[in-house]
Amino acid sequence: MKMHFCIPVSQQRLDALGSRYVLYSVYLDGFLFCRVRYSQLHGWNEQLRRVFGSCLPPFPPKYYLAMTTAMADERRDQLEQYLQNVTMDPNVLRSDVFIEFLKLVQLNTFDIATKKASLDIFLPNERSIQVEILTSDTAERILEVVSHKIGLCRELLGYFGLFLIRVGKEDKLSVVKKLADFELPYVHLGSSEVENCKVGLRKWYMDPSLDSMLMDCKAAIDLLYMQAVQDIEKEWAKPTQAQRQKLEALQKEDNQTKFLELAQEVRHYGHLQLDPCTCDYPEPGSGAVLSVGNNEISCCITLPDGQTQDAVFQMSGVKCWQVTFLGTLLDVDGPQRTLNQNLELRFQYSEDSRWQWFVIYTKQAFLLSSCLKKMISENMVKLAAKNPEMQIEVPEQSKSKKYHIQQSQQKDYSSFLSRKSKIKIAKDDCVLGNIKEEDL
Repeated sequence: MKMHFCIPVSQQRLDALGSRYVLYSVYLDGFLFCRVRYSQLHGWNEQLRRVFGSCLPPFPPKYYLAMTTAMADERRDQLEQYLQNVTMDPNVLRSDVFIEFLKLVQLNTFDIATKKASLDIFLPNERSIQVEILTSDTAERILEVVSHKIGLCRELLGYFGLFLIRVGKEDKLSVVKKLADFELPYVHLGSSEVENCKVGLRKWYMDPSLDSMLMDCKAAIDLLYMQAVQDIEKEWAKPTQAQRQKLEALQKEDNQTKFLELAQEVRHYGHLQLDPCTCDYPEPGSGAVLSVGNNEISCCITLPDGQTQDAVFQMSGVKCWQVTFLGTLLDVDGPQRTLNQNLELRFQYSEDSRWQWFVIYTKQAFLLSSCLKKMISENMVKLAAKNPEMQIEVPEQSKSKKYHIQQSQQKDYSSFLSRKSKIKIAKDDCVLGNIKEEDL
């Protein structure tokens, strides 16, 4: 599946010789990832093409004459498409030429040199462990270092991930984003966009039944237990009174395995809960708390008149979804040209044999989209296990396992709509990107 790359902002600069060039601000999952020139991306594409040949997506051509505004917009669209399409190939994603370039542009963007450093990794029990790293270490590399330190079996690494996590007032927990394997956690902690964030270790799968795959590893059980306890304390998972009493008794006995077995029966166990947001269902301006996991999107909705109601959307009824990247440029004339963003995710859902759109306005729209993708990929793995003729490769799951799916059954889940079709003005906001997940 495509990654959530977007280039909502670009700016003309002068080089040392006084020639003009365009600096593109590349966002990943709604956060600034790097700033880069066309010539850098062109050189990177040439390196990739020497390794992978014609299987790469087309790269925007060079212009030898001055670009018009329309040409500049077209190039920006094409670069977005290229970044999304090139990341669909897991072989490209894992290659040194792919990773080394992205490491370099992240370091240069945030003006950080490669050096030794210490990094605190926060566990679900809100304690932390400190690891010695290089500032240029990727999330994948740091996860390997952490797993070695806590004794987590290497073959289980694909079931966990590093996240940016913010702890607010009254110890309110907010998962900001899942870090991609090639992102540099140390570097991005220095970004003003992730102020007051920590790097946290959490399980990264949406199907609670996958807990069973980890039960032979003591360190994995410890992590699952910590996260289950935290989710119940934060009221992300919602046990009945009888379940809570049994869980508390098992907690006192330190019987982690039995605790996790009972937790499987708890409502919203294994779900990820988003921060309070707004939606247009059943009425515009309704408040909502979303919990996503176990093949469903569960919503606790507060209507404008204060009444509450629950709504559950099964993934089997979701046809497609799209994220709209709305934003207002800040410091337009300054050197950074930063972006104040607002995000929305809308999905099409079948209800009473009718397709309806459900719109959610949340800064965690990209995180929500990543969770929906994860549920789709887990379902595809299950489908492949039931049908030996199918073949699918799932790079996010355990890296020691590969599944294959016939080419004719693969679907393109992600695409950007043309900029020309998506520009609209709403007060000070403009649509800067529109990612669509379709044909599910």
